[in-house]
Amino acid sequence: MTKPSSFRWTIVTLLFFATTINYIDRQVIGLLKSHIEQDQGWTEADYGFIVSAFQAAYAIGLLGCGRLLDRIGVRRGYAAAVVLWSLGGILHAGVRSVAGFSMARAVLGLGEAANFPAAIKTVAEWFPKKDRAYVTGIFNSGSSVGAIVAPLIVTLITLHFGWKSAFILTGAMGFVWVACWFLLYRAPEKHPRVNARELQYILSDQENEQVRGLSWRALLKHRETYIICLSRFLTDWVWWFFLFWAPDFLEKEQGVDMKASILPLVIIYTMAGLGGIAGGFISSRLIQSGHTVNDARKTAILISALAALPLSMATQTTSVWLAAGIIGMAAAAHSMWASNIFTIVSDIYPKNAVATMTGLAGFVAAVGGTLAASFIGLILEFTGSYLLVFSVASVMYLMAWILLRVFIPVITPRTFIR
Repeated sequence: MTKPSSFRWTIVTLLFFATTINYIDRQVIGLLKSHIEQDQGWTEADYGFIVSAFQAAYAIGLLGCGRLLDRIGVRRGYAAAVVLWSLGGILHAGVRSVAGFSMARAVLGLGEAANFPAAIKTVAEWFPKKDRAYVTGIFNSGSSVGAIVAPLIVTLITLHFGWKSAFILTGAMGFVWVACWFLLYRAPEKHPRVNARELQYILSDQENEQVRGLSWRALLKHRETYIICLSRFLTDWVWWFFLFWAPDFLEKEQGVDMKASILPLVIIYTMAGLGGIAGGFISSRLIQSGHTVNDARKTAILISALAALPLSMATQTTSVWLAAGIIGMAAAAHSMWASNIFTIVSDIYPKNAVATMTGLAGFVAAVGGTLAASFIGLILEFTGSYLLVFSVASVMYLMAWILLRVFIPVITPRTFIR
């Protein structure tokens, strides 16, 4: 794989930090769940509904942001999204009721919905297909880094300044990123740091990428659209479950408090970050070794599916470290899966429809997350056990791999008609 130039690494770094901030902001409420529950008197069901409000808004945002990004470009669209979700994060500090938190989560969700469509579109603009899974794995590892950093930051702020300050200070980070984005980002065709030779490399192996402005109707004419959407419906909620309930699981099932949970959470999300990078690396290396894009992506996804299967065992151990390791393996499996399913979109769809398709698939995934959040809250309310949820989550990636294997027999660029 030809290494990206130093400036293309700057672009990847910006995407990495946007994703890191994105996950810090969305995870704050999960880390503060017990504190706010005591202050506000929430039930498990209340918390599930608040999480569902985020997921529903996230779904709505995904449905529209992809097409908007394809129309106005990522420079303006990405910045606007970060401003919106940063304001949403800060808004949490000023509300008191379940309805108020639901509204704040909805604002956060609307803005955060644009992160992955914008990042995937940026990668499609700046990298040829042979490099995209590796690069996607790198920037997507920001989700795990955000999940690692969040417990450290949130705990420190909460213990010294209270839980409201945690929302304010983490929300403010997005504004710093926006200033850097406007300073550094341009499309490669317009960027003064990109010469003719590098632009030729960027545009290499980009078959079927001349189509512009594809509608949802055009996308929905193809079976691949339904299968990618369904596979994300089955799997994305598992990652949300880890983010919003893992701290609670460690506290209630393993008996660790907020301070003691930091290291187990760091283990979980470090493994997730490494899994994302490994998933992209495996896929890209297989392509370099002569394997087809189809074989490379599906092999990496199968590895991720197998790695998630032991997840239900996390509820059967009294060792917090073993539980963290099992959950961490499943989190790594999700990141491996994500690095490749995101890249499959740019393998099949033209780059000027990548954000639209990513948004559409993300919308379906967020609908699954919305439904799952409410059901998880109710299941925990009535059973008091995580066993059923963990058991179902453990097989979702294998089901998704089977869908891809059967209904998208060959991953290859498709011809789309508007």
